Amino acid sequence: MGADVNESAEFRHTTVLLDEAVEGVLARPDGTYVDGTFGRGGHSRALLARLAPAGRLIGIDRDPEAVAAAAAITDPRFRIVHAGFADMAEELAAIGVRQVDGVLLDLGVSSPQIDNPERGFSFRFDGPLDMRMDTTRGESAADFLARADEREIAQVIRDYGEERFAGQIAKALVARREAGAPLTRTDELRELVARAVKTREPGQDPATRTFQALRIHVNRELEQLEQGLSAALRLLAPGGRLSVISFHSLEDRRVKQFIAAHSKAEFDRRAPFAPPPALALKALGRVMPSAAEVKANPRARSAVLRIAERTDAPLKS
Repeated sequence: MGADVNESAEFRHTTVLLDEAVEGVLARPDGTYVDGTFGRGGHSRALLARLAPAGRLIGIDRDPEAVAAAAAITDPRFRIVHAGFADMAEELAAIGVRQVDGVLLDLGVSSPQIDNPERGFSFRFDGPLDMRMDTTRGESAADFLARADEREIAQVIRDYGEERFAGQIAKALVARREAGAPLTRTDELRELVARAVKTREPGQDPATRTFQALRIHVNRELEQLEQGLSAALRLLAPGGRLSVISFHSLEDRRVKQFIAAHSKAEFDRRAPFAPPPALALKALGRVMPSAAEVKANPRARSAVLRIAERTDAPLKS
């Protein structure tokens, strides 16, 4: 997610694909834009630096800490909204904005979230097993593991973590809970997974996939992404741009499929000579981090940026 290299060193985060994402989304310097994942404002500050005086930027984030950090931006062209980007159409309508010239989404979890033990996102530090991006609402990872049955836990870990030992991990989690010792700390989960997972790819902690899966589930990240992409498409003016950075295949696959669904015509065998239908998006390409960026910031190694442009075609019903 977007973050600010000027924040305190304790939770510093270098924004990935900064110039590429901003250049990709900036259709008109005097337009209205949405940074749907404000984070610590890395993309927002870069966008504001390139916007004309008449331009406007709305930042959105569901993390209260990110919303608080946005107070440091005093530019009158900027406004922050505490919400998830899935709700951007309704949130923007509430402030009188019904059409925008660009939407930027930097998916996943930000370094300030990962590096703060109290948030529970990382197995590198011991902390409460929380993992919520919006700490003011919803079920924490500990809450989910305390009430879900073995089948549901296994499905979450398998589907969202692509973990082949999901069944063994779920069984161990439920057995511990039934023994009267439900998990409440990140170290406890890491140790349990390490015992349940017998083999792992070189260089990867056995808990990596399980932590990813629980985070995605707790925050409904894939559902939020699908809803957010649809909302962005409804908001974009003709010529407006969608710029999305993904960090794992589950996200990128959905972004790729969404853009393809609205930019590629299906061949109709019943009418092979019919003119192609007008489509709502035009795919502008995929961008990967340079070798220099990955070397400077290893967290960039899995990033994929996809860019598309809104046409003047009506949306599919």
